[in-house]
Amino acid sequence: TISLGVTTMGDTAAAAMAANTTALTAVMARLKAAGIDDRDLQTSNLSLNPNWTSDGNGNSKISGYMASNQLSVRVRALDSLGGVLDAVISDGANTLNGISFDVSAPRPAQDAARKAAVEDARARATLLVEAAGGKLGKIVSITEGSGFSGPMPMFRAEVSAAPVPISAGQIGMTSSVTISFEIAE
Repeated sequence: TISLGVTTMGDTAAAAMAANTTALTAVMARLKAAGIDDRDLQTSNLSLNPNWTSDGNGNSKISGYMASNQLSVRVRALDSLGGVLDAVISDGANTLNGISFDVSAPRPAQDAARKAAVEDARARATLLVEAAGGKLGKIVSITEGSGFSGPMPMFRAEVSAAPVPISAGQIGMTSSVTISFEIAE
């Protein structure tokens, strides 16, 4: 997901907003032409503010207006991301507020992490109980804590001078379980 947008200036509020609308319309058309679905475009901020200047004597006056319209854009084909950024910047996007990576379908990976956490908890409990001369009994309770770990660095060389280089890295899934067992004798 990238956060990008257009910031424009104008002598009047209407002029700033009209220039912004023109530029953002071109940016959105380019995004759609690049295969971004309407469902993956969302306005995240829209603002119109006076641009205040001071004359040096403590007097302030409005010297124009600044309009800003920001979009949150989900790019599902990561290999096209650099080209999409180049295209929208050439079409007028002049604000880039960040990029984040997420898993589009986290459930299978999260379930695999949960299973691995349970297997690990059982193996550790078995080891400890057997080392103490006991035998692992039935499960009394299970609690879970899980989540994402942030992008993990993935190093690769970017040889092209063409699109903006973007490296997705890896996103890790974690799961933590606490299992209470009875100890059988």
